[in-house]
Amino acid sequence: MSELEDKYADIRPYNDDEVAASLARLINDNAFIDVIAKYNLPRFISAIPFIARALVRSQLRKKWGKFTSVEDVQNEVAEYLDKLIKRTTSKVTFSGLDKLDPQQAYLFISNHRDIVLDPALVNWGLYQHNMKTVRIAIGDNLLQIPYITELMRLNKSFIVKRSAKAPKEMLKALTQLSSYIYDSLAAGNSIWIAQKEGRAKDGFDQTDPALLKMLQLNGRKQKKEFGEYIKELKIVPVSISYQYEPCAISKAKELYHKQQHGEYVKSAGEDIASIVEGFSSAKGHVHLAFGEPVQSGCDDADELAQTIDKHIVESFYLHPGNYIAGGCKQAVINEPDTATFEQRLALVPEELKPLVLAMYAKPFQRKAEITNKACEESH
Repeated sequence: MSELEDKYADIRPYNDDEVAASLARLINDNAFIDVIAKYNLPRFISAIPFIARALVRSQLRKKWGKFTSVEDVQNEVAEYLDKLIKRTTSKVTFSGLDKLDPQQAYLFISNHRDIVLDPALVNWGLYQHNMKTVRIAIGDNLLQIPYITELMRLNKSFIVKRSAKAPKEMLKALTQLSSYIYDSLAAGNSIWIAQKEGRAKDGFDQTDPALLKMLQLNGRKQKKEFGEYIKELKIVPVSISYQYEPCAISKAKELYHKQQHGEYVKSAGEDIASIVEGFSSAKGHVHLAFGEPVQSGCDDADELAQTIDKHIVESFYLHPGNYIAGGCKQAVINEPDTATFEQRLALVPEELKPLVLAMYAKPFQRKAEITNKACEESH
């Protein structure tokens, strides 16, 4: 398909015939090569750029030279993710995937705690259950660095144009996005999108009705009622729960700064630092609970947001830290888990402790409000 015929050329992931050229751009990108060298070579070698770059380029050409499709890239990512999971988690568990049809495309809407890990772990669960991996929605705020754009679009990511500000430009971008999501699902490609823009830095997982109104823009074009159109999209709520909150201290710093100064402006490269921290830090046990496609409670955007929230809160897997921070007084947590959580808390600067504790407490409190029995549901 030529670019003129391809109405999604500026936002969609790369096709198989674009993989080789994208990999060549990455291999020729010094900034990318330097990052690989920094994390993979001994310091005395990575400190000498002309040697380090030559070594990394030669390794990558050898490894990537035979890649000709997106599936080749996905298999490489799966291998990397397998190592990352073994190195930084105690285990990753899933529930609900057995109730989904491997032949069906779904629109997965999840809570959002980590920029890249959330969709990566959704993909890992699908991959483990022999289901097709998802196309991933990412904000264009993450694409200020050329090699990040290449990596994301190689790995089935499509672009959400958050930087569009003029109303007409914004509506055009949202209409294109809505149409792209629908067409992807119709062609048998599942989609992942976070329940709202940005991570839940305070532990409060809440779906933004504006996101759901964006989905309906294409339905409106088809003259379909909101509820009827939503059922067609096969929305599956997903609840992602980390034993140790990714980037907890940096999230708390941002919240603290906002409390003290009224606003927080991210510095250049901060999102990339968060991605690296999310990948490299210990996460303990991670659980992903997949729901069933939403078929009721979806007559308008506000009702659908509540339906998704109810699933995410109810199925959120509470870890020991959630119980401790939530003040659960019953004897549901063993001593080693308590000691580990307290050791982690001891590393948090004093002024940030209340914010970090609130992050862990919020899922426990919301689940208790809904079920009236969260304290009894120790894992």
